[in-house]
Amino acid sequence: MQKSCLECGEKLVGREDKKFCSDYCRNAHHNKVNKESSNLVRNTNNQLRRNYRILQELNPENKTKTSKSKLLAKGFSFEYITGIYTTKTGTVYYFVYDQGYLPLENDFYALVKRN
Repeated sequence: MQKSCLECGEKLVGREDKKFCSDYCRNAHHNKVNKESSNLVRNTNNQLRRNYRILQELNPENKTKTSKSKLLAKGFSFEYITGIYTTKTGTVYYFVYDQGYLPLENDFYALVKRN
């Protein structure tokens, strides 16, 4: 029984369990299959990277204070974080990897870096 490539339909030559005729067809097939979930992951990762760069840029000394308007003007999204840390006193820090922020009064934020 002759098998054919799952992407282009070309006859396969070689191993019995071969599914694709080339790396191009294998990649094209998997890109089509994973396209919807890939977009979600890609968009989420892009926003996390953007948030991380913004926090890193505004916090060069590893501890500083900034305003909400400054974060928003640079494109920061408060919806995308990688973790939450609650201290023993109940203070809640929000983290994007090792860069974090603590909401303060009057729309200000304390920026910190976790060691």
